[in-house]
Amino acid sequence: MNQMMNRQEVGKLGEKAAQKFLKKRGYRIRETGFRCHHGEIDIIAQQKDWLVFVEVRAKSSLDFGTPEESLTQSKKRRLIATALTYTNTHGDLPSLWRIDVIAIELDDKGRIRRIEHIENAIEQDYPFTG
Repeated sequence: MNQMMNRQEVGKLGEKAAQKFLKKRGYRIRETGFRCHHGEIDIIAQQKDWLVFVEVRAKSSLDFGTPEESLTQSKKRRLIATALTYTNTHGDLPSLWRIDVIAIELDDKGRIRRIEHIENAIEQDYPFTG
């Protein structure tokens, strides 16, 4: 019997798969693992005129729901705050930005069972200044 992967391993595999997935679709990866006091954004990519903040949700078990269902309201708020921190501290950025989620389900051997890209997954429900 093989050992279950721990959360960190699942996360790393998921992030690698997500980067590959995005590159194949013409996204340019600007940065990974951006951290500030609000939290962390897994992948910051660019697609044409869009700056895309990507939250990768990878799971190897669906016992507690799908990867995208694991995104809480407080996590969404932290992602928005982190994205704003990034846009306010980095120059030369596209004026349009959004937050996407890439949901990945892995089997017990770490192979991808499902990968889904949800564009604009986190609606900004209050006005922003860019």
